[in-house]
Amino acid sequence: MNRRNFLKNSSLAGVTLTGVGVVACNDSVKTTSATNTFTDNFELNEISIDQLQKKMQEGSLSSKAITQLYLNRIDQIDKKGPALHAVIELNPDAISIAEAMDKERKEGKIRGPLHGIPVLIKDNINTGDKMMTTAGSLALVGNRAKSDAFIIKQLRESGAVILGKTNLSEWANFRSSRSSSGWSSRGGQTKNPYYLDRSPSGSSSGSGSAVAANLCAVAIGTETDGSVIAPSSNCGLVGIKPTVGLLSRNGIIPISKTQDTAGPMARSVKDAAILLGALAGVDAADAVTLESKGKSEKDYTKFLDKNALKGKRIGIEKSFLKGRHEGVVALYQQAIEELKKQGATIIEIDLLKETNSLGGAEFTILQFEFKDGLNKYLAAENAPIKTMADLIVFNKKEEASAMPFFKQETIESSQAKSDLNGKEYTDALQKTLTSRKIIDSILQQNKLDSIVGTSIGPATPIDLINGDSDSGFYFCPPAAMAGYPHITVPMGDINGLSVGLSFVASAYQEATIISFAYAYEQATNKRKAPKFLTTLYPI
Repeated sequence: MNRRNFLKNSSLAGVTLTGVGVVACNDSVKTTSATNTFTDNFELNEISIDQLQKKMQEGSLSSKAITQLYLNRIDQIDKKGPALHAVIELNPDAISIAEAMDKERKEGKIRGPLHGIPVLIKDNINTGDKMMTTAGSLALVGNRAKSDAFIIKQLRESGAVILGKTNLSEWANFRSSRSSSGWSSRGGQTKNPYYLDRSPSGSSSGSGSAVAANLCAVAIGTETDGSVIAPSSNCGLVGIKPTVGLLSRNGIIPISKTQDTAGPMARSVKDAAILLGALAGVDAADAVTLESKGKSEKDYTKFLDKNALKGKRIGIEKSFLKGRHEGVVALYQQAIEELKKQGATIIEIDLLKETNSLGGAEFTILQFEFKDGLNKYLAAENAPIKTMADLIVFNKKEEASAMPFFKQETIESSQAKSDLNGKEYTDALQKTLTSRKIIDSILQQNKLDSIVGTSIGPATPIDLINGDSDSGFYFCPPAAMAGYPHITVPMGDINGLSVGLSFVASAYQEATIISFAYAYEQATNKRKAPKFLTTLYPI
């Protein structure tokens, strides 16, 4: 959850949200020559899934060799060198999985575009293997899941190599109002590979940092409100937050049954589309996925069209045409001009003005659903604690290591809530879900194909004492509250700090927004590889 900008836009000063990721750029200090002692000559830098497949098909590299190259890369810059702390645990079976995929390839069996491709997954997603699932918390050390999450079963069936698990904002950033995105008591502080003293945003911080730094081909994050979109934006990536119901949440440590979803994070729209198709599927253990029957696709790459924007009507969030950072506004204006150039008709709309008042109700829902969902998860798994109450006790007992910088007031306020039958919860749920009507009304009344906005502002400095700050640009809450699809694609950078452009649409319109993001991406090519610079500030 992306806490920083969520709080500003929901007018909830002092409140923390899970699965949310926000960063600010209030800096007026002029950039100087930032030091970079790391020479990056990795042979798989910026490589795509298609290019990796070609290397395996022609025999220049095997899946085992590719997997080993990524493992070496993780050792070189995640554990040593820049020390990104993006990967919280490596899969001891990664090489053997790769060898099995190589064997299948030699026998003529190719499972699909992810066959033999190394993928990292966020450490709140169950894997029924030798790795733990901890949400970054010391309280869950030793929790080895009984079975794979549904999306991990899908991933294995696609032939992907599960390389390891990524660090995250502990408990998906639903722990404290003063948290630092990307910090967990188990994994430490994840760094942004563009500037190492900058936040990667949360809560899928490790997945964002890892993909940006070429530690894997693609990764999986999770989002409640901004946790896929914000770190993707801040790490120069494409991130897709799908419709709630397209991907199963079964086996994922929850915050909210209303808003939670996993989503792909990649260096290109095509790679993100490939991963999304592999993960989608109806799961009897997650009833909301039944709604996706007949609405999902196994291959979203068939919607990649360079001319997709021609003749379309795009609503632009007009509040982002002004703001505290003129550089971000300029990037947004340039993006709008590009949309026009691609043949789109632009209509100004004011979505955030109508949804900002829903933030208080959203936070109420998340507290209720976090308590309910976490207690159910802990009761069913192999975790050393069995309830949210146990977690609170553990953190207090182990405060020096579990809570050295910020505390757990959001967990405690969630614990104080009752069950899901009370009026406070049902009223808040009804209010928050009006976000669907608001989005659909704007789309229909203006005959729009999609709504566009700035994903989030540039990455702010890491601050373990005061916590995350706010950039003033954040577009995640409307789609998050509605459970609607949202994609971010690189729009440019401010002094080397990436900023993303968002496309949002109504339920199960993933194909539409993927096609628009692809057309924009192919026309602009704004992604830049990170240089692992130490700081933006003069020393």
